[in-house]
Parts: sequence; C-alpha cells; structure tokens
Amino acid sequence: MGRIARKTSTPDLGILGARLLFGLQGELFRRGAELGFGDLKPKHGAVLAYLDENGIGQNELTRLAGRNKQTIGAILDELERLGYLTRVPDPADRRARLIMPTGRGLEWMRVSDGIVEDIERRHAEMVGTEEYAAFLRTLKTITGSSQEIH
Repeated sequence: MGRIARKTSTPDLGILGARLLFGLQGELFRRGAELGFGDLKPKHGAVLAYLDENGIGQNELTRLAGRNKQTIGAILDELERLGYLTRVPDPADRRARLIMPTGRGLEWMRVSDGIVEDIERRHAEMVGTEEYAAFLRTLKTITGSSQEIH
C-alpha cells in the first residue's frame, strides 16, 4: 500500500487537522461572501478570529494567532484598507495602539460567530452533544488551549 492510500484510509493528525480547518474556513468565508463579505479571505482569519469589540494590542494578537509580527502587520494593513478595523491610541499606554473593529468589523464578528455556531451545532448533532463536548475538551488539551483566552 502506497503512502497516498495509507493517508487516505488512515489519515494522520495533520491531515485531519487540515480537513477540519479548511472545511470550517471554506464554509465560513463562502457563507460570509453570500452575506456581503466577499472581500474577506481565509488568510484574514488569523486577525478576525481574535478581533474584539474592546480592542486588542498587536503583540497580544500576534501571540494568540501564532503568526509572526510581519504577517499579522500585513493582514492588519489589508483589513484596515478594507474597512474592518482601525488602530487607535491605547488609553492604558500612550506608546501603544489598540486594534478596534469598525462597524463593518463588528458586523463580520456577529455574522461569523453565528456561522461558526451553526457549524458546531451540526457537528454536535452528527456525533452527539456529549461526544462533541468531549472532542472539544480533548482538542483544547492537545493544542494547549485548555485555558480560556481573554
């Protein structure tokens, strides 16, 4: 049996993780485009996933997204040009800037949260609520995300 057959019949963690991520991203951004957010791409998800109505600093955003500072900076620049966020002075640190969603950014947050909730609800219906909750707990443990991030 060749590697492709092995990976197809018994996918490893990398393949399963990629299928989960790409499946979620594909549906999220496809449905988002249908609702008027066709200018967003999956690469924007690194920032949009952590955009907060109270603002977030770039260093914290970079840490949460697990990407390098230059990549996050480029995505921030693009999302600012597209009208999803703005950078404002941080009242707690005059040298720093907070990344704040605009009205369009807030609308995307509402829409995308609803789409992800719908996807998760479907997954829970597919395998059962308790089994899905156990899957999420296990996945959080494996990915080092067992603590709440806020």
